[in-house]
Amino acid sequence: MLTFNGSFFMPSVFTLVGIPGLEPVQFWIGIPFCAMYVIAVIGNSLILVIIKKENSLHIPMYIFLAMLAATDMALSTCILPKMLGIFWFHWPEISFDACLLQMGLIHSFQATESGVLLAMALDRYVAICNPLRHATVFSQKLLTHLGVGVTLRATFLILPSLLLIKCRLKLYQTTVISHSYCEHMAVVKLAAEDIRVNKIYGLFVAFAILGFDIIFITMSYVRIFVTVFQLPQKEARVKAFNTCIAHICVFLQFYLLAFFSFFTHRFGSHIPPYVHILLSNLYLLVPPFLNPIVYGVKTKEIRRHAWKMFVSFQKS
Repeated sequence: MLTFNGSFFMPSVFTLVGIPGLEPVQFWIGIPFCAMYVIAVIGNSLILVIIKKENSLHIPMYIFLAMLAATDMALSTCILPKMLGIFWFHWPEISFDACLLQMGLIHSFQATESGVLLAMALDRYVAICNPLRHATVFSQKLLTHLGVGVTLRATFLILPSLLLIKCRLKLYQTTVISHSYCEHMAVVKLAAEDIRVNKIYGLFVAFAILGFDIIFITMSYVRIFVTVFQLPQKEARVKAFNTCIAHICVFLQFYLLAFFSFFTHRFGSHIPPYVHILLSNLYLLVPPFLNPIVYGVKTKEIRRHAWKMFVSFQKS
C-alpha cells in the first residue's frame, strides 16, 4: 500500500472497527444480532413460500409483500455475515472493491425497500379510495413495471456515489473505518481530499429517495384515513383500517429508524460514536426482523396459511 505525506494512496484494504467503544462486548452484541438475522431469514422465507404456494395470494398486496420479504433478506445478508466475522472471529479486513460492493448493495436494497413501501401504500390507497378500479389499475403489467422501476431507481441513484468514491478519492487519512459495515459517509470521511461533492450527492440521494417516498406515502395514508372515517358503517371502517395497520407499523418503524440514523450520523457530533453505529445497525436489522412478525400477526391470510403449513408438517 503506497503512502504519500502520511496519507494512503488508493488503499487496497480497509479495516472495519465494529462498534467503536464497545469492542470488549462486541462478542455478546453479536448474539442478539445473529438471533434477529436467523428469525428474519426464517420469517421472510416462510412468507415467500406461502405466497408462492397459495394461488389466492397472487394479488398485488401479497406480491408487494413478497418483494418486501425478498429485499429484507438480501439487505440483512449484505451486512450480518461480515459483521459477525468482526464480532466473533476478529476478521476486520475488507478489500476496497468488496467494501464498495457491500456499500452499493446495502444502499440499493434500502432504496428498493423504500420504493416497495411506497408501492404498497399506493395499492392500499386505490383499494380503499377507489375499489372498483383497483383490479384495473394494479394489473400484472403495472406490478412488473413497479418492481423493475424501484430496482432501477435504486441502482441508477446509488451507482454514481460509488463512482465518485472510486474515481475522485485517491488519498485517505487512514484505512480504519469506525463502523461495522461500509457505510457511505463513514468511508467518505476517511478521504484526505475535498469531499463536498460526495456529501452533497449523498444528501441528494437520501432526499430524492426517502424524502420523495415518505411524502407520497404520507399523502396516501392521509387520503385513506379521510375515506375510512367517512364510511357510514363502523364495521366497514374497522375492516378497512385493519387492512392498513400492518403497513403503517412497517412504514413507521422503517422511516423513523432511517431518519434518526441519518440525522444523528450527519449532525449529531455530540452523540457518542457507538450510538451512531448501533442505530445504523438496528436500522438495517430491525425491519427485516420485525416485518414478518408484524405481517404474521396482523394479516389473517398469512397467519392462516402459516398455521396450515405447520399442521401439515407435523402430520408428515
